[in-house]
Amino acid sequence: MRTVIVNDKMQQDYRYELTEPVGKNFDPEFKPDLTPKEMLALGVFGGVYMRDCTDEFPADWFRQAKFAKAEKDPSLNFFGVDASQPLSVWQEKGWISKYDPRGWFQWYCRYYLGRRIPDEDARQIKRWKAFRRHIAQVARNCKAKDFTCRPRQRQALLHWAYDSRNV
Repeated sequence: MRTVIVNDKMQQDYRYELTEPVGKNFDPEFKPDLTPKEMLALGVFGGVYMRDCTDEFPADWFRQAKFAKAEKDPSLNFFGVDASQPLSVWQEKGWISKYDPRGWFQWYCRYYLGRRIPDEDARQIKRWKAFRRHIAQVARNCKAKDFTCRPRQRQALLHWAYDSRNV
């Protein structure tokens, strides 16, 4: 077991334990299509997510990550569109937990590393499963692999570790 200590723009002296091997022993209902490293390399969140907390995660996750130089840049997203709501919206809706002030993707990165918080994990996995409905909408309304069809919905799916490139 290893302890991670976080000191970044959004958390100071936050500690968590890694109790599972990296990328292993996921809840059987949680089967993301993409790893955090793959998501960052494809282009997510306009290139602004996690730029100040790279020390917390493996360096190789960031070697090909698409990071904006300053403000959010939707052209860095794989589908070239903005598909994010501001953090303030997530906070207003109660989707942010005390454990992960940046939201679902931060939870997923920490879960992937091996952190487990049973109640929080169950909540986030439930949210992830609910987002899957967008895959069916893309499949029903778009020709196979037509990335110009529903690009915002496809980018949003990518933000949730669903890979709509095969739909």
